[in-house]
Amino acid sequence: MRILVVEDERKLARLIGRGLEEGGHVVDLAYDGDEGIARAGERIHDIIVMDIMLPKQSGLDICRWLRGQRITTPVLMLTARDQIEDKVEGLDAGADDYLTKPFAIEELLARVRALGRRMAPAGAAGTHPTTLRVGDLDLDLLRHEARRGGRPIELTAREFTLLELLMRHPGQPLSRTQIVLRAWPGDSEAISNVVDTYIHYLRDKIESDGLPPLLRTVRGVGYMIRAS
Repeated sequence: MRILVVEDERKLARLIGRGLEEGGHVVDLAYDGDEGIARAGERIHDIIVMDIMLPKQSGLDICRWLRGQRITTPVLMLTARDQIEDKVEGLDAGADDYLTKPFAIEELLARVRALGRRMAPAGAAGTHPTTLRVGDLDLDLLRHEARRGGRPIELTAREFTLLELLMRHPGQPLSRTQIVLRAWPGDSEAISNVVDTYIHYLRDKIESDGLPPLLRTVRGVGYMIRAS
């Protein structure tokens, strides 16, 4: 995989880069927020690893820019901040996972592999689908757009990720733990209670104006999406 590392501590950036290269990856380095955005805009990356505290523009700023440009590349955030409020802010900005400093390079590599598996093509030899459909609900993964009955639906990056997960498993109940591990892989125990909140947000958006319900609560299990 090609990985972009955005880290202002140059020694740490080179250490991370070397570890990723030894793990078989191709690495691009950037040392501040402006350079990170420039690198992300000029080349397609499979994963972005970046510090949350950066000169010029923060990691949160970069995440918001990426999602605003409909760039869905998974983001692994490196941070010394371990408060739940900080993690929720980062996830809402578009981050996919968190790794708190200091960390072992082995854990970084493991998290990169996990993100890579989540983005891997579905099926043994098939290609990664670019559009998902359940009933009259469509999710365009390339354009990062959702539509129901042709009507566009505005979703945050986190709402989009959760909806994508559910739509990849139509008719299959997913527990809160399964949802957290796949959509919020950074700290499952700390943020598992966020799932109910985001399901509520999605229902308000995709089932408004009297539209038939698609999101189902499976008592004692979790949630699933299924057309009537």
